[in-house]
Amino acid sequence: MADQKEPEVDYTLNNPDTLTKYKTAATISHKVLEAVSALCVEGEKIVEICQKGDKLLDEEITKVYKGKKILKGVGHPTTVSPSSYVTPYTPLVSETAEAEAVLKAGEIVKIQLGAQIDGFGTIVCDMVVVPKKGAAKEVVTGREADLILATHYANELLLRLMVPPGLLAQGTDEEKKKAAAQKAPTQAHISSLIEKVAKAYEVNVVENTTSWLFGRNEIEGEKKIILSPGNGTRGDGVPEVGEVWGVEIGLSLGSGKVKTLDHRATLHRRTTTTYGLKRPSSRQTLSEIVKKFGTFPFSLRQLDDEKAAKVGIVECVRSGVVRQYEPAGETDGSAVSRLLTTVAITKNGLTKLAAANPVDPEQYKSDKKIEDEEILKILEQPLARSTGNKKNKNKKKTKTTGGDE
Repeated sequence: MADQKEPEVDYTLNNPDTLTKYKTAATISHKVLEAVSALCVEGEKIVEICQKGDKLLDEEITKVYKGKKILKGVGHPTTVSPSSYVTPYTPLVSETAEAEAVLKAGEIVKIQLGAQIDGFGTIVCDMVVVPKKGAAKEVVTGREADLILATHYANELLLRLMVPPGLLAQGTDEEKKKAAAQKAPTQAHISSLIEKVAKAYEVNVVENTTSWLFGRNEIEGEKKIILSPGNGTRGDGVPEVGEVWGVEIGLSLGSGKVKTLDHRATLHRRTTTTYGLKRPSSRQTLSEIVKKFGTFPFSLRQLDDEKAAKVGIVECVRSGVVRQYEPAGETDGSAVSRLLTTVAITKNGLTKLAAANPVDPEQYKSDKKIEDEEILKILEQPLARSTGNKKNKNKKKTKTTGGDE
């Protein structure tokens, strides 16, 4: 790909162009997320919502960096996951049963999508409680409200735990030095704090919920944070200044345990593995994948010939040149939540590049709340320091959505 032609270019956040590209991609992701969220109404077909979302992504992406030799495209296809689904879901038109799947009123669906500019992807996931067709937006109560509020606060807590120690410290030089000398929280401590939030709302953390270090053309870097790890898995790495992360939180009204669903895997991503594919159909499929998506996730639905792609992808997956994401859901069929935020960590703190809409406290009513003093104290902390009027407004907004109830 193009990233090998100009190795002398600085692609880190030290280069202002990098952050500009991330922010441009994020603006597109937010705009399409808002449009797709509005499409999520009772009775609407999931596959049609995904198709419209992808079309909007393509249209918005073509409007930026016109005439410049910069690779740009979809950083994550539009996925709309029903209530009990843990992983992003993007059905195919050619799968008759799945193509007929519609949204049900009252269920919590997760919308995930993203754009990428020059290999800098901003992926975002938000949740929508599906409204009844033609009805006004209703106040969400009961267990659904518990789940959404728990997810909101768990997400805000996790983001604050990713800010490097001492980065936003106030006071004397000695106090700042002392704060900077503190060790970042361990992944076990992070997990335990998130689990306390979940417990306050009587929900569970979805096992193996993973946040990844992002890089150019890479959304699963060497560093990762795993919440509620299972099967011997473990995270590795501490967030640092100059990094971009995809921060994920997932909670469940059930056990939090995950099972593979009996559906075709439709979400894929090219790997760095090279292999001489034998079938012409496989080579044609891989060629289209490389050209359109690089190493970013895609749906088979986005390829020119969906039915041919279903044939061509088989050898690509078997040989390891393409990875398929197995569809997974909550083992007992309970509702699960998911938020994914793309963040940049700079010397001024943490910036939400692509994030879910702030939770409206008037929209969700729960009789549960967080009472743990350590957690409440962390939630009161800002994500970034004020560096001017515009950023000051962002900071105030963050504090409003991130405090206790």
